[in-house]
Amino acid sequence: MQYGISVPNFAEYADPRTLADLARDAEAAGWDGFFLWDHILFDTGWRLPIADPWVALAAIAASTTRVRLGPLVTPLARRRPWKVARETVTLDHLTGGRLVLGVGLGYPPDAEFGQFGEETDDKVRARKLDEGLDILTGLWSGEPFAYAGEQYRLKETVFLPRPVQRPRIPIWVGGYWPNRAPFRRAARWDGVCPGSLNTNWDEIIPLADLRAALYIAAYRAGAAPYDVVVGGYTPGDDRAAGAAVVAPYAEAGVTWWIENIHGLRGPFDDMRERVRQGPPR
Repeated sequence: MQYGISVPNFAEYADPRTLADLARDAEAAGWDGFFLWDHILFDTGWRLPIADPWVALAAIAASTTRVRLGPLVTPLARRRPWKVARETVTLDHLTGGRLVLGVGLGYPPDAEFGQFGEETDDKVRARKLDEGLDILTGLWSGEPFAYAGEQYRLKETVFLPRPVQRPRIPIWVGGYWPNRAPFRRAARWDGVCPGSLNTNWDEIIPLADLRAALYIAAYRAGAAPYDVVVGGYTPGDDRAAGAAVVAPYAEAGVTWWIENIHGLRGPFDDMRERVRQGPPR
């Protein structure tokens, strides 16, 4: 089991220098990963500062030496895949091969897409996500690559440099059970970040839903390592209690426990203290 931190890119967390400082705290406290939400608006009624996650990730990358990092998750459908290919490879080189790319449809679609005249239909965005992933991995190869899909078309081109990581930058796919399509998609890649429609967004996925979602094992080809990534909450002042929260998820096959740090959980200073208290090992 590895342990990471997940933080928003808005409100008190909108300053890249603050995020870089928090990432240094996380690394010093023994966390294995530091991951950032990717929202461009989140709520049409908000008047809150929001940081660009990719610029912030560069600041985090330059401020750390060990933790894995990346967006958790980025709505690939609102991005040009070839631009993301450049950004991810650059970050992978900047970190010496520590980048993880989390992807999903994006939420909420009205604020993140519709507000800017972009596609809000889940099925269309899903097709863009799938084609975008194909394009990313094709461009990451460093070989001549062309693509003719329903959503995107690329003339033959070569992108260099290749990522540091081989065979590619790890891709984790997010989805909410009992929707099955995101989990079939996740089976093609390197990890899954399951949530549940049977709980509120800020609650841990129930073990029964987690076990059901892991039916994706039937769609996996080969025996390559595969990450199961679950977000939740543990007390920092009681390691035994925290370990007890995590243990049944580890037994169910979870490989990454992501501690959710955000303003609805508590004030920023309390959240920084939780980061400094370290993972529930």
